[in-house]
Formats: sequence, structure tokens, C-alpha cells
Amino acid sequence: MAIPLRADFNAGLVRGLAKRSKDGPQARRLLALAAIYDGATRTEAAKIGGVTLQIIRDWVMRFNALGPDGLIDRKPPGQPSRLNDVQRQAIVRMIESGPIPAIHGVVRWRLVDLSQWIYEEFRITVAKQTLSRELRAMGYRKLSARPRHHAQAEGAIEDFKKSSQRAWMKSRAKRQSMLEK
Repeated sequence: MAIPLRADFNAGLVRGLAKRSKDGPQARRLLALAAIYDGATRTEAAKIGGVTLQIIRDWVMRFNALGPDGLIDRKPPGQPSRLNDVQRQAIVRMIESGPIPAIHGVVRWRLVDLSQWIYEEFRITVAKQTLSRELRAMGYRKLSARPRHHAQAEGAIEDFKKSSQRAWMKSRAKRQSMLEK
């Protein structure tokens, strides 16, 4: 036996909601349900929605429970974070204090080094990409120094810089005509 639709809606009201909807998939689902309110079979509603009978049943269940908002696609929550707040605070303290070369074996923190430190400290494996996302959410940005050759002289770059005129200058003819006016 088919699950009945909510009694507080009718076909006209559901079609009006579909017309005003800014979400295309929600409008398609509402139109399929409006057909059921009009007396169409669930198979016909599935053809209208371009889905199977099982999906129509799921739409009816979501519509009955949450109303029209239940038919909007929501982003799945994804896997929960492996780090808790105490561990995040420890990471912040470690970043702010900086590495100690004799103890940590590095002179600056890289994602790989922090990931290794997290494993040694908490026995939690965190990928570089995941750690990067976590740090970005905590307000940190990845900074990298401009590469420089180890044997580069301090003022050598200045000798090779071009000292040409600005790229956007008015031509002499245009300047002359502007001065004459």
C-alpha cells in the first residue's frame, strides 16, 4: 500500500511552490508530487520526475516529514574531524612557538612535519591535505618564501633589473596636442 501524502497540501499549492522555487531539482520533485495529488499513479509520477518508484517513496517520506524544504538537496556532512578542540589548541601552541631544531629536527613547520608531530603526540594519522584544511579553518595561511639560489649575491638582482619607462605613457604627439589646448 502506498504511503499517503500530507493532507495540509494540495496539487495547486504544491505546483505554486514548484513555480516559486529557485532550486531546479526541488521543483521537479514538487511537480511529481503534485501529479500524485491530482490522482496520478506513483509510476506516472516516477516518469514525471525521471526516477524510480523507490525514489518517489523517499520523496513522499521526506515531504511528509519536512514539507517542501525536505525536497532540497543538502550537502552531506562528510567524515567528522579526527582532531578535537584540545588537540587543535596544542597544534596552535606548537605553531605559535615554532619548532626547536634540536628537538623537532626542522627549522620551520611544514605540513608534513606538523602531520608527523601530530602522529607522535596523539597517535592520529592526518593527511597533508586534511591538515591544510584544518589549519585554514583555524585562520592560518600557507606562506612560502620566494626561492633564491644559495650562492646568490645580495645585490645581484638589482644589476639586472630593467630601468625602462612606464608601459603606459601618452605619446609625444598626444602630449603636445593636450598642451596646446
